[in-house]
Amino acid sequence: MDMVLYGAELVGTAAFALSGTLLAIHKKLDLFGMLFLGVVTALGGGTIRDLLLGRTPPQMFYSYEYVGIALSVSVLMFLLARLSHGKYLSFGPQMERFYGLCDAVGLGIFSVVGTQAGIAAGYGDNPFLCVFLGMTTGVGGGILRDMMCGDIPGVLRKHVYAVAAILGSLVFYLLTRLKVDGTLSTLLGMSVTVVLRLFAWHYHWNLPRVEE
Repeated sequence: MDMVLYGAELVGTAAFALSGTLLAIHKKLDLFGMLFLGVVTALGGGTIRDLLLGRTPPQMFYSYEYVGIALSVSVLMFLLARLSHGKYLSFGPQMERFYGLCDAVGLGIFSVVGTQAGIAAGYGDNPFLCVFLGMTTGVGGGILRDMMCGDIPGVLRKHVYAVAAILGSLVFYLLTRLKVDGTLSTLLGMSVTVVLRLFAWHYHWNLPRVEE
């Protein structure tokens, strides 16, 4: 199971780095801005999780493969956008769908990874903490990304974002406590978040709000 989670975390890192870099391209940031936003989006949630668990320094500062993947993905996207000489703009709808997919995959993976981190740290009897860690790991990088770009974090206003992370984390936590196979628990927890997030994004599902 450890290898499954490790592999999933690497995929999630790449997915979130892609979402951060795509937003940086949309915001017309320079190379450093794109690299920085890609890394923060990919690793910000995990850093917050580690600080909540008292792990210092956070994992990103000694497990360099995560930073390496985030930087590599960001550089690749920068080169593709740069060498296209603006032609990527003609693929606006496709890029938006790709952004949504990357964001959903990253959210699903890191929600499960964060929950597992709480269980592995010895807090398996505390469901609130474990699920909260899962949600925070999933949404933390996106919150930092949006704030750095001057936007209200999407988690606070649209498309059932944090709720999807909470439900996926909860499913993974319950299955793990019921001693269900680790790989199956991981895949089901991730799938709940990804599918709910994609449906909410596609159909514009939002939580109730006060209308003026």
